[in-house]
Amino acid sequence: MIRYFYKNIRSKKLVELDDYKQGAWVYVENPNDAEIAMLVNKFKLDPGHIDDARDEDEMPRLEKEGELTYLFTRYANTKDDMQISTMPLLFIIGPDILITISLNTIPRLERFIEGKIDFTTTQRTKLVLQIMDQIVDQYEIYLNSVSRHIKNIRSRLRVEEIRNQDFVNFVLIEDELNEFLSALVPTNAIFRRLLLGKYVRLYESDQDIVEDLLLNNEQSIESCRSSLKTIVNIREAYSTIMSNNLNYVIRVLTVITAVIAIPTLISSIYGMNVDLPFDETKFAFFFVITFSLSVSILLLWIFRRKDWL
Repeated sequence: MIRYFYKNIRSKKLVELDDYKQGAWVYVENPNDAEIAMLVNKFKLDPGHIDDARDEDEMPRLEKEGELTYLFTRYANTKDDMQISTMPLLFIIGPDILITISLNTIPRLERFIEGKIDFTTTQRTKLVLQIMDQIVDQYEIYLNSVSRHIKNIRSRLRVEEIRNQDFVNFVLIEDELNEFLSALVPTNAIFRRLLLGKYVRLYESDQDIVEDLLLNNEQSIESCRSSLKTIVNIREAYSTIMSNNLNYVIRVLTVITAVIAIPTLISSIYGMNVDLPFDETKFAFFFVITFSLSVSILLLWIFRRKDWL
């Protein structure tokens, strides 16, 4: 799908055009082969970069071919199964054109089309930076949600209510955070290269926006790393707690075994059909029971002194 939008400084609202005119924003979503061929021929694009835009695993990077700059980035997206992933988005910036190519509908781009964000298509660099700001903001929202989820699980660590499903969720969250990092880290490099002014012309206000984007993106990177570290710490803490609990159970079972073993041994000996001390005494039974209980109590006292119970 290819759509053309136009709005200049004097326009009050965004207008969708039937065909391209200078200063318009070319919005491309999930293009087919015929649409790709048309774009390449009409705007003299590099077919290799356009093919890269259709690769779901394409990583953020910045390329310049002649007068056109190709900016690849990745945006956070929620799949049908409610899992969060990232998808590629290509900006093609030229002296008089701006083209965006994505594989899916991007809710943050829809906000521009619906008029929820003030912008002009003739200020191409500023529009690109506004879109990038929306993408970085979306990452922050997802990261804040992930952080709250992790804190909720961590709070239950004190009462040892972490379930197996929590660890399954940790694995899924780690995958999401690592995917975020693989997108955010190279995006940082893109912002730094944009500040050099060799790829697109930046005015002073544009430089301020890029610097803010760089700062926000770095904060998102640190948030990812902090969340990953927290997950590792929770997993290690829970493993330590479980190991300590297991050791305590083994100690208790060892104490019980030792306490029971002595009376069992004595009763087994006096259960044999042979001559034994005191077997002719009428108080033999009470003597054996008393002796067994005394030894058991002594053992319990010793184990208690050693903090085994």
